[in-house]
Amino acid sequence: MSLAVLKSRALAGMDAPEVTVEVHLANGLPGFAIVGLPEAEVKEAKDRVRAALQNARFEFPNRRITVNLAPADLPKESGRFDLPIALGILAASEQIPGDELGQYEFAGELSLSGELRPIRGALAMTFAMCKASLANVKNTKPVAFILPSTNAEEAALVPDAQIYPADSLLEVAAHFAANNTEARLARHRPTHQLRPPKYPNFAEVKGQLQAKRALEVAACGLHSVLLIGPPGTGKSMLASRFPGILPSMSDDEALEAAAVQSLTKGFSLDAWKVRPFRNPHHTASAVALVGGGGTPRPGEISLAHRGVLFLDELPEFDRRVLEVLREPLESGKITISRAARQADFPAQFQLIAAMNPCPCGYLGHENGKCHCSPDSVARYQGKISGPLLDRIDMQIQVGSLPHADLMKQADGEESAAIQARVEQAYALQFARQGKSNNMLNTNEIEQFCDPDEGGKQLLQQAMNRLNWSARSYHRVLKVARSIADLAQVEQIQRKHIAEAISYRRALKET
Repeated sequence: MSLAVLKSRALAGMDAPEVTVEVHLANGLPGFAIVGLPEAEVKEAKDRVRAALQNARFEFPNRRITVNLAPADLPKESGRFDLPIALGILAASEQIPGDELGQYEFAGELSLSGELRPIRGALAMTFAMCKASLANVKNTKPVAFILPSTNAEEAALVPDAQIYPADSLLEVAAHFAANNTEARLARHRPTHQLRPPKYPNFAEVKGQLQAKRALEVAACGLHSVLLIGPPGTGKSMLASRFPGILPSMSDDEALEAAAVQSLTKGFSLDAWKVRPFRNPHHTASAVALVGGGGTPRPGEISLAHRGVLFLDELPEFDRRVLEVLREPLESGKITISRAARQADFPAQFQLIAAMNPCPCGYLGHENGKCHCSPDSVARYQGKISGPLLDRIDMQIQVGSLPHADLMKQADGEESAAIQARVEQAYALQFARQGKSNNMLNTNEIEQFCDPDEGGKQLLQQAMNRLNWSARSYHRVLKVARSIADLAQVEQIQRKHIAEAISYRRALKET
């Protein structure tokens, strides 16, 4: 047989489309060509595969070798195609039988010695393989995946995935050439003990009862928050402990977050069901924040999917960088468009931002240290555009603590107790509307966020006085819905509206 056909997977954003690896051996001058829109690292597979086959004591065919990666219009990148190319050469040259190759998919980068090195996106590829296998009604036997051993635990997080880990090309070849079961690869059984997630404790934060209450409301409805206050008041400390009061991740949410993480350096099993917490520096570029590159990769907002994106010192970010947050805050996804390709990434993150009220940071401080002019304060606060500020649900003042309170022991409420209340309210939302409050659209707001008569009057007065946009009006209603859910009350009342309005203070009023 001079032709071998194997299956692998590429990465295109969050998708992992199937790639058919066709290897053909022909007579003529010896050569090795790879076609099918390969990137540079795929073209370099020729040298890696040649050395790996020779060092594994296989014969490298002295013939004209053509490798086609189909479909031809899909860009192929990284070294994940090394393993299927090498196996295709062995099968086409009849050094291993090719009867069972169609029952597997393959991915793995080869070292020159024939060892298998870990690849990026193993979880995303396994998820796509299982999804395609379930959709194929003609396929009565599920397809298995042969991967480097380093990626096995990560890929096995996908339910019902058949994973066969290998350490070298020789092991994979022996799997197909063996006449007895002892020489064949063993199906991977997860061995990692998944521990419950651990977060910093809210009880460690002294005082700041109002800010803690506001963050509890934000956690209940997954609302975005802007914390405003002088330096050293605990804004960063509160934000770092915020993931610990969010509702526990479901299996589907954890799998989504893990799949995004696997597209970069790979997913760590210690982070299973741990809410992502991303804290980019204020010098980060727009591409670093939303993703991009010649081969589109996820940015910070996608890596924070199902978790928290914390932007400290918000006005210090470049204004053009902050503006790219506007669309994903509304849609929960980001589309990276390039001339040759387009990639979609999920971005359902919860924004927690922090800032000082003025350039020196001490505006409103009880010690009266601020000497900033009104113009400099206005310029500093004006670095955050109105459209972005309009999309942030809650604006919270975090005041300075009296020295006497700093000397006391922290005796705040434990994160576990706050999370228990949040999860009760979160369960109410899903029983009522099937989603969190921050995801309600206009029609659903009218259906599920109808306040009583006193609440409507108070809301009307606030709109007339503060000149809210329609977006601000809807966001106040969604926050009020979360406050009512925390109180286990079906009807939004006047006091819930009043509390929601207090969380919607204009920045210039701080």
